[in-house]
Amino acid sequence: MSEPHPRRAAITGIGVVAPNGATTENFWKSTKEGISVLAPVTREGCEHLPLRVAGEVRDFEASSAVEERYLVQTDRFTHFAMAAADLALDDARLGQADTGDSPFSVGVVTAAGSGGGEFGQRELQRLWGKGSRFVGPYQSIAWFYAASTGQISIRRGFKGPCSVVAADEAGGLDAIAHAARAVRRGTDVIVAGATEAPLAPYSVVCQLGYEELSTVEDPERAYRPFTEGACGFVPAEGGAMLVVEEEASARERGARVRATLAGHAATFTGASRWEQSREGLAEAIRAALDEAGCAPEEIDVVFADALGVPEADRAEALAIVDALGSHGRRVPVTAPKTGIGRGYCAAPVLDTAAAVLALENHLIPPTPNVFDICHDLDLVSARARAAELRTALVLSRGLMGSNSALVLRHGAADAS
Repeated sequence: MSEPHPRRAAITGIGVVAPNGATTENFWKSTKEGISVLAPVTREGCEHLPLRVAGEVRDFEASSAVEERYLVQTDRFTHFAMAAADLALDDARLGQADTGDSPFSVGVVTAAGSGGGEFGQRELQRLWGKGSRFVGPYQSIAWFYAASTGQISIRRGFKGPCSVVAADEAGGLDAIAHAARAVRRGTDVIVAGATEAPLAPYSVVCQLGYEELSTVEDPERAYRPFTEGACGFVPAEGGAMLVVEEEASARERGARVRATLAGHAATFTGASRWEQSREGLAEAIRAALDEAGCAPEEIDVVFADALGVPEADRAEALAIVDALGSHGRRVPVTAPKTGIGRGYCAAPVLDTAAAVLALENHLIPPTPNVFDICHDLDLVSARARAAELRTALVLSRGLMGSNSALVLRHGAADAS
């Protein structure tokens, strides 16, 4: 009697709402062309604040993507999540009819760092300016970092395993890994990802305590990791949602397996201890490779965390070599987030989406605004690079000390 094949997790749908495109197609077009959309902050109430440059989502109309009854209950970060989830489910060809008969087979997992700051600020202004009678009942839930998981599951009628990952910026990768584990344990489908909306005045003020935040006024110089001019990161809003499902079932129903989630690992090294993050990130990479059964030389491209702080950049460059050996100096590395900003928990999910698209198109997107590289890395900078891609490594670190690594394989690479 033959042993049953182990359940494997695959990405079958991608939905993106990002500063450089409110659809996956527009996001990839801008990403592969290396277009930078970093620009002066235009959000009302931020004009006098030290943060001068950010990645804003400008071509998104929430009322066109989300029903009014959900709009009034939710913050901008949840609007992004619901819209991206719709795009991902459509991409995976999983409509309401496909999941309606088995709602307990579909779950949702998200990660979030900033929560619903814009909604919360508006309600608090009403409270202190007009009184408690002018505060709506949804103030109690809309700001909460778990709001997107809750609203996506309620809106779609998903009753499977639902959760939120609170693990710093690296939580974006951890949420994807959590989805993969749920699928391997028996859940059919998980909608997973992260979105952020950290550009309301209240949210920006909260970020000003980060020493790593860039306050440079020139958009072309505000976020330049791995260079002598590195001066911190630029924040961004938006994000991505992915449909993660059991690979064999996806193939059986004729879905396109865009990539498989081969391995993941996470470590913790402490807040702003960037020298120590070298060891923690390297260990996460090794463990992710081990889970994937992947040799270092099999990695075809690395999507870097790219914080933009000299000590952190150096630690990441060394960690890649520590974990991948001599291959770490030769493997192409990219950080397309320098063109859109670093969207906290959403950043590694957008990197994952870009990595899947890179694997599909055999094209490594460039790192915008970064040319004078001062680390021993093969950083793809000026333009996209064509390459035969089968396996990608996505890295993420958080300001509070989390480190995470995710190994992706081309959708055709594991097909049997």
